[in-house]
Amino acid sequence: IQKSGGSRKCSDAGINLIQNFLNSQTIEKRAPLPISHLKISLQCGGSDSLSGITANPLLGHSIDKIINAGGTAVLGETPEIYGAEHLLLQRALNNKISDKLKEKILWWEEYTSNLGESMNNNPSLGNIEGGISNIAEKSLGAIAKSGGTALVDVIDYSEKITKSGLIFMDTPGYDPVSVTGHIAGGCNLVCFTTGRGSAFGSFPSPTIKISSNSKLFKTQAEDIDFDAGVILSSDANIQDLADKLLITIIAIASGKKSKSESLGYGYNEFVPWHLGAVL
Repeated sequence: IQKSGGSRKCSDAGINLIQNFLNSQTIEKRAPLPISHLKISLQCGGSDSLSGITANPLLGHSIDKIINAGGTAVLGETPEIYGAEHLLLQRALNNKISDKLKEKILWWEEYTSNLGESMNNNPSLGNIEGGISNIAEKSLGAIAKSGGTALVDVIDYSEKITKSGLIFMDTPGYDPVSVTGHIAGGCNLVCFTTGRGSAFGSFPSPTIKISSNSKLFKTQAEDIDFDAGVILSSDANIQDLADKLLITIIAIASGKKSKSESLGYGYNEFVPWHLGAVL
């Protein structure tokens, strides 16, 4: 603004710069791509006692299929794997990867301690009302989203994703901050499980919301894309349902609008992780 000679001149210069850029670009066209191009952010919010029984394991089965086809899935929310991180450590491809995850856990313990908090100060009140009793129970369910393949990398917040397979990105448990980091790293789709109900959306990478119970799917139908509650309310086989969820994932990746996209969510959910004092 100072160099341009004022606010309006600076704004006009910015608009002209962007317009010239747009005019110089060719119009993008859709083209078929294999599943291996998918980089899926794995998220959960508003979890309940059924999240670790239905929605999260179901998503895990679908993610295994995507990874086996050459795709990538990114787990995050470090405070929400606490107490069950041994399950991920057992799946680490090598000691270097497991050591990186251990370092992240230790950093969070020190970080929360310096703030006068504790890593055990979780789950949230909403989680407790939904039937989750402690962080270990919540973490067991959260890790189930990642399926059963090997952990191939542990990366920092918003770090560029360079490997295929299951990756862990160090993020806070707060959904908008976690998703922002995953999208910045390269995730082009978000799979978000919920038991209490969530209207979260993201842009430019669409969010697919999966309910842990059929009641939520019915009462919040305009927000939820897939009902995992039928695992308990019917004779549905989890592998068959995982195939159906995979079809939904591919459809939305191919251009079908998710519920949150249809509602216009996602433009205000860009929330970077701020560290340190603001002076």
